[in-house]
Amino acid sequence: MESHRPDYKRIFKDIILDKCPERSEEFEQYLIQDHLSAIDIININKKIFGVGNKETLNFNQKHRSYDKQTIMMMLNYQKKQKLSNEQLANHFQMSRNTVAKWKKLYLKLCK
Repeated sequence: MESHRPDYKRIFKDIILDKCPERSEEFEQYLIQDHLSAIDIININKKIFGVGNKETLNFNQKHRSYDKQTIMMMLNYQKKQKLSNEQLANHFQMSRNTVAKWKKLYLKLCK
């Protein structure tokens, strides 16, 4: 069964052309990729719209979801940078409990 994901490349391409066409070169590295990861989507969104107020950040954080590939990338980043769960959570603006849960789920599967 195939998953139905929005075509983020097309969505962001349209937003960039509409809101800031002069900055299209800045986003070229993302738009040439075949598949945008959750981290890429978050980064593009921050670059286009900037960081909002605290209320907006809280709302957006509650509605984020990550695929297994992105989670593994974050956990590898933690290992390479020698970060604690709390430091990784702060870096990616998420709960440290989420990081602990991911480690329990995904790192046990890898052993």
